[in-house]
Amino acid sequence: MKQVFIRFIAVLLLVIPGLGATYGFLLMKDAVFHYFSSFGDDTSIHSFEWWRFIFGMLLFLIGVGFIGGWTFFRDRKRNYVAPKFRKKRPRPPRPDA
Repeated sequence: MKQVFIRFIAVLLLVIPGLGATYGFLLMKDAVFHYFSSFGDDTSIHSFEWWRFIFGMLLFLIGVGFIGGWTFFRDRKRNYVAPKFRKKRPRPPRPDA
């Protein structure tokens, strides 16, 4: 039972940032869409919703960065990454000859 609970928390740790990144992407998309759709209405004022776009970009970058970092460090631990990303192991000291 404890193992199931731990796995459920691990899934939540990935789902919550994923939902945040999705919502941030939708905020950015809506800001751009509202700006371009306002050109079809002559009575509206053409202004870009900067705060909505910036907040959406912030949510998106945090979510994608968290998921990407989690995946990178998990793969690094299991040695699935390219050699330049592997942990550097200290060399054993050379015996003096």
